[in-house]
Amino acid sequence: MANTRAPSAAEMDWHPRSELPAAAQAALPVFCDGGYLPGVSSVGDMPLTEQPETDSAPLQASALNARYQLDTELFLEGDVRLRQGTFQASGSAARFNQQSGELLLQGPLVSRGNGFLLTGESALYATGSGQMDINTATFLLHGPELRGRAASLSRVGDNQVLITDGLITSCGPASNDWAVVASDIELDRAEGFGSARHVRLEVLDTPVLYWPYITFPIDDRRKTGFLYPRFGSSSAGSGAYLALPYYLNLAPHYDATLTPQYIHGRGLFTEAEGRYLSHFGESVLQLGYIRRDSDFRAETPGADGERWALDFSTRASFGAGWRGYGDYSVVSDEDYLSDLNLSLGIDQATHLQRRGGIRYQSEDHYFDAYLNGYQTIKERIAEESKPYAQLPEIVYAGTLDTGWLEASLDSQYTWFYRDNETLAGLDRANGHRWRAIPEVALPMHALWGFSRPSVSLDYTRYQLEDYSLGKAHFDRTVPVFEWDNGLYFDRRSQFLEIPYNQTLEPRLYYAWADAEADQNHIPDFDTGIRSFRFEQLFRRDRFTGGDRVGDANQLTVALTSRFNDLLTGAERARVSVGQVRYFDDQDVSLFGAGAAGRSRSPLAAELVLNPIDYLEIRSSGLWDHETRETEEGRSELLFHTGDYRYLASLGHTYSRADDLEQTDMGTVFPVTDRLSAIGRWVWDSGLDRTVGTLAGLEYNNCCWSVQVVHQNYLTDDQQLDTRLLFRVELKGLGGSGGASDNIADAIYGYDERERRRFGTARR
Repeated sequence: MANTRAPSAAEMDWHPRSELPAAAQAALPVFCDGGYLPGVSSVGDMPLTEQPETDSAPLQASALNARYQLDTELFLEGDVRLRQGTFQASGSAARFNQQSGELLLQGPLVSRGNGFLLTGESALYATGSGQMDINTATFLLHGPELRGRAASLSRVGDNQVLITDGLITSCGPASNDWAVVASDIELDRAEGFGSARHVRLEVLDTPVLYWPYITFPIDDRRKTGFLYPRFGSSSAGSGAYLALPYYLNLAPHYDATLTPQYIHGRGLFTEAEGRYLSHFGESVLQLGYIRRDSDFRAETPGADGERWALDFSTRASFGAGWRGYGDYSVVSDEDYLSDLNLSLGIDQATHLQRRGGIRYQSEDHYFDAYLNGYQTIKERIAEESKPYAQLPEIVYAGTLDTGWLEASLDSQYTWFYRDNETLAGLDRANGHRWRAIPEVALPMHALWGFSRPSVSLDYTRYQLEDYSLGKAHFDRTVPVFEWDNGLYFDRRSQFLEIPYNQTLEPRLYYAWADAEADQNHIPDFDTGIRSFRFEQLFRRDRFTGGDRVGDANQLTVALTSRFNDLLTGAERARVSVGQVRYFDDQDVSLFGAGAAGRSRSPLAAELVLNPIDYLEIRSSGLWDHETRETEEGRSELLFHTGDYRYLASLGHTYSRADDLEQTDMGTVFPVTDRLSAIGRWVWDSGLDRTVGTLAGLEYNNCCWSVQVVHQNYLTDDQQLDTRLLFRVELKGLGGSGGASDNIADAIYGYDERERRRFGTARR
């Protein structure tokens, strides 16, 4: 009768998808054919976790036949089963030497422990130390789902495995798509990493890379060592690049990553990131440096090619509602972000913010004190258009509720500073601004609606420097009256046998503010004009910041209706529409902008539809009844399946004032269970051209994946630059490349898709 090969450790615990329990099948990604289930112990009935430590536990044994030589040896034959503490094994025969404490077990043998399975032809087990040496072994680690084989294997206690002439992979039993083959491999489950010497990376059993020594993680714990390289191509970055990150696990509460990278055409560019965690919070420092940027020197006359960047952020929680924060960024030149930021999303920022302060927040009080400044990184920004620094800004807000009367105070002190030596007039002014808005309101609430009349006083005082248009000390006082009212009606009905609740929510909001029309003698430190949206219907001031207070005598009429699914509680539809009626002209302006003489605002509307759980349709816009034209609008359709394998978005943006009309589409679409197409396209109707594209392919199976992404994007000079990024993931050992970390910025739902794919994948 022919010999049949004993199953390997992986084959023993591997189950096709159809044989897995329903819960395991639901968690298994569609591109996986099966998964591992830990086998049940065949030795005794006591759970392993209740066993005493190996070196203090007695050896338990059973067999069909036994022969004992007094004080010398014990011979066992036929269905031999052994247990000592957490160690257990089975085989065909065993010989135990009572003098040395060594046990020779003949195979085919099977040994199980907490989270691992070993098989082999024979083994020598030391009952005193717990070490077991196995010949011609296979092994499976259930946690990281790593399997392999070895000419010989030593299990040194419960957590350490030494492998000679071994192979290790995360692929299923029938696949060797990739494997690490090494002369010596050590797996340390206590420390959470493995190491290997004389290593070959094999793809489809073909060697593709040799490395004399590597370490690699076998769980989620951190360890000092090289991470997987990142590589790609960028026309903005002058071509191909290769980055080799090195991680430094310096202490449990701080670490660092050093990333030297070579960029074709530029040279050696180095980035460093340090992270520090205290009992107060976390701080992160990032640095970038290139000594001689060849392309930059060629494009910038007189430049020596030295370029650098720094970014620091910190967050702290001191308890009792107190928090601290800080952000500081600086770059050497205005093109640093576009040249050396090798992500899919090019940062087109014109100003880098530096802000730090302390904040307190409770149910009734809010306090924030901070310093805030900027680095303007675009040389084309005029001096008078650069933002002011706040050195400092102090904000306090408090509320006192007596039950029937509500009193509140919003207040702010700011010292505004900017280097205005080359400017004149209002643009030259710096100075201090105090603003306080005390308010008294009478809130009334019921199940059928609400009413909230209130009176407030908007007071501002200025103390200016380098001001030549009159008194440098002056104030402004604006009395304000507001009355917000709403009613709530609902009815129950049924649609397609689904019960739902429909609401009708009319709302009236009146605002009156007696502000002086001419406020243009006041500098513009931080003020802008709010974009008119649906939510602006219920704001009395059309200005942001504090240098203008809008005059108002207006009434908003709005109506909202909702449709709620009574079976699931989900809001299936919401439609809102409203308009403002102006009883007086709006005279206050920001140097001519923001004033108006019309009697009614455009109609503002919002529509949200959720006909099914994974489909959302949103639309918002403004329609001018006088010109009978749409002023602006944004519509989008967002769809994903329950497992986020299918993603789709379709959007349209229009603004008549900005002469902007764009259409964008994005999708992730599975071509097969393992191959998906990724795409995004943005078309500008005004420019009559494509202003951005992203196209890529993603392949997944249960032991590796690859993504290739090509992107075009419109730069400041109206040119389409390109990038090509890759990501290769050897599951169980990590990945290289930089694509998937950034696709989420362009594709709706992709970040959730990645989380589910790597968070639940099982082989």
